Amino acid sequence: MTTPRIDIVHAGDLAPSDLARWNELRHAATGATANPFMSAEFTRAVGRVRRDARVAVLRRKRQAVGYFPYQRGRWGHGRAVGLGVSDCQGAVLHPDDARLDPRHLMRACSLNAWEFNHLEGGQDLFLPYATGRFASPVVDLAQGYAAYETHLRAHSRSLLKSTRAQERRLARHLGPLRFVHDERHPAALRTLVGWKSAHYRRTGRRDPFEQRWIAGLVRLLADTTAPDCSGVLSVLYAADRPVAAHFGLRSRTVLSCWFPSYDRDLATFSPGRILYLRMIEAAAASGIRLVDFGRGEAAYKNAFKTGDLTVHEGALRTVGPGAALHWLRHEPLRAAHRLVREHPALKSAAVRTLGVVGAVRSSG
Repeated sequence: MTTPRIDIVHAGDLAPSDLARWNELRHAATGATANPFMSAEFTRAVGRVRRDARVAVLRRKRQAVGYFPYQRGRWGHGRAVGLGVSDCQGAVLHPDDARLDPRHLMRACSLNAWEFNHLEGGQDLFLPYATGRFASPVVDLAQGYAAYETHLRAHSRSLLKSTRAQERRLARHLGPLRFVHDERHPAALRTLVGWKSAHYRRTGRRDPFEQRWIAGLVRLLADTTAPDCSGVLSVLYAADRPVAAHFGLRSRTVLSCWFPSYDRDLATFSPGRILYLRMIEAAAASGIRLVDFGRGEAAYKNAFKTGDLTVHEGALRTVGPGAALHWLRHEPLRAAHRLVREHPALKSAAVRTLGVVGAVRSSG
């Protein structure tokens, strides 16, 4: 089979015909597991807040047969589109083009490296270049919410019982609880961002909302209602006071968790867990078949999950000085992170250090 022609377009300039074709190819490849972060709408939204976002469009006989989104930085160093906030990465390809020479793709994009940290399973074009793999906890809702509750009773009985008890305690303390699965009031999103930013500062982590493109991307996606990528803000209220909230993205069948937080003054009532249980129930009722918590360890993820997907990190590099420079800039740091993750004592020390940094920031 001949090599497809590759055209490069700015991600923000994707035409409606490309949006439709992209999502058509995506559905044919993944069906009910189509993650919204891999939708055409997500890439176009990134393109509207970042000038370096590009899409390689693969064509045969004028028909688009694939899309490869990326960001191009200095020295030809590329990264997955939205890297840093994107929880699912890769290319969208027609099955006949899944064996494309990846180095040919890199040359067409003027890249000597392409970095990823949430490469989805099944991306055979890039998997040979992965250097790490991670669990992404998920909730399988294919059989509906009732079946999920049956699973919880069998595997996390204390979670279900304690969460229901906390609901009653919180209602007695503040007033009747009200849950809104798809809240559209801008004030609710501002409240969530405020909670989340405070959490990042408190724990010594960098606040992503301080980056203008991320803050702009969230606002843009909050107003997006496309079938394959829609922003969903879920809020738990107690007597009309917001006590917990979550902003994520959904496709037709997948809800991808993104930014959860809660009112820290009410932490003893576990409002975050109450929110998640109600959110999962509402997601199932709205047609969601899979809730993806995303890569990263957290006790609540292990408590709620029914299984795991696998995502990968790594980098595809060509040869030459630019690729060597990318290796020197990224691999030693990646190896250090891997060492810390794999050794409990080092990991605990790192968490304590971040806590100290957070305390200094909070007192400053």
